[in-house]
Amino acid sequence: MLRLVALLLGAYALVVLLAWVFQDRLLYLPHVGREVIGSPADRGLAWEAVALETEDGLTLDAWWVPAEAPRAALLFLHGNAGNISHRLDSIAQFHALDLSVLILDYRGYGESEGRPSEAGTALDARAGWHWLVEQRRLAPEEVVLFGRSLGAGVAAELAAALSAGGTPPAAVILESSFRSVPKLAQRLYPFLPARWLARFAYDTERRVAAIAAPLLVIHSRDDEIIPFDEGEAVHAAAREPKALLAIRGGHNTGFRDSEPEYSAGIEAFLSEEAGLTRP
Repeated sequence: MLRLVALLLGAYALVVLLAWVFQDRLLYLPHVGREVIGSPADRGLAWEAVALETEDGLTLDAWWVPAEAPRAALLFLHGNAGNISHRLDSIAQFHALDLSVLILDYRGYGESEGRPSEAGTALDARAGWHWLVEQRRLAPEEVVLFGRSLGAGVAAELAAALSAGGTPPAAVILESSFRSVPKLAQRLYPFLPARWLARFAYDTERRVAAIAAPLLVIHSRDDEIIPFDEGEAVHAAAREPKALLAIRGGHNTGFRDSEPEYSAGIEAFLSEEAGLTRP
């Protein structure tokens, strides 16, 4: 019996060790669909390739998809798997809302250089922001930040930093967001001391409290990966003005499954809360 207990404890300790060592491979999944499989032209949209330069000297692959009569530009920060070519449907949805879109691949994703990290994704988001305000010469109040899933954590960090610096964006949209990596990890892996093992934070719940811009939280009640109450908690932590849009469908399909309510909800938020009316 003692030998069995020792074996079980050893096996559990090994699982804990592996979770500690390889957690970056659980969080970042650039290998899931690394190949770029299309472009906005497949949706009939004009676009141009953009090479973004980060502060630490990496080159990121990005697309600029301009609207004909834009109400604003949207910086699109995607989730933890795939690359920008897997977001064509979303790009088309935002384009239909008269938003120009800059979407980038984080370091290590798609054709971007480097290896992903929490500090790295923050620098990547800043590279996109700087391109919009310096190269496109857009004012901060002409830029909307959008983040989905992991990207919501990245967008919240950028929005909080910009707010602290006195240059908040026009609005922030966080879709399928989580409170923080440690809190979500503990829910997903209750048999592990995941909260204490986590080497990543992405503390969205804390950062939204510092965002000085209208905030829309979008979350599906059917989300099978990040429970709906995670999005509710993020919304509750934010300052006014804020809104919560409850949609339906899976974690990776809700934005499609919930049309036309999805786009109508974003339209109402942009017009009524952010003051970004169509031209």
